[in-house]
Amino acid sequence: MADKLTHAAGRVRAGAALAAILIAASGCAGSGKSTVKQTVEGTEQVCSSCHGSDGKGVSPTFPRLAGQQPDYLVVQLKAFRDKTRADPHAHTYMWGMAAKLSDETIDGLAADYAAKPPAAGVPADAGEMAAGQKIYVEGIPARQVPACVTCHAEKAEGGGVIPRLAGQQRGYLERQLAAFSTNVRANEIMHDNSKNLTPAEITQVAAFLSAQ
Repeated sequence: MADKLTHAAGRVRAGAALAAILIAASGCAGSGKSTVKQTVEGTEQVCSSCHGSDGKGVSPTFPRLAGQQPDYLVVQLKAFRDKTRADPHAHTYMWGMAAKLSDETIDGLAADYAAKPPAAGVPADAGEMAAGQKIYVEGIPARQVPACVTCHAEKAEGGGVIPRLAGQQRGYLERQLAAFSTNVRANEIMHDNSKNLTPAEITQVAAFLSAQ
């Protein structure tokens, strides 16, 4: 309980810091481009408390952002800001953080994080990774589970609004797949793709992807 309260207090402090940064940046002298750049840099300082200064955070609660597809980041940040992404972690951590972000700041954040080198994969149990790779590449036709590679690409790098999954935190991947499968995180395509996966299979897919 104490950990949850500490986490919540941290999010409140981070939200207040972000609000202060945005207010200060709005009063900066100079061109609009300069102001946006300053706001993006200041906002990234706040983001680093959860996502790491290099976008390669170590907590499985928060996704790694380094090397992520910029279009995907834009879509997600706008969904947080507009409260259209409403899964529990989005509500707890990101609604307040994204509430004051302008489109220009969102574009800048997405471009900066996309340009950072992605995190290297972390190998897991060989059997788990092999089983996860088989699902990723072939799907499970007998249970109408499609191959993940169809959308997320051969090296799990994604493209456009399809996210990069390679090198992502294993715990984060497991939690998101479970959320998609139960529709806690609403996404019609991902719900259909994951609803027939067992918990063990979700773990295997996450093990494979986090090792890439």
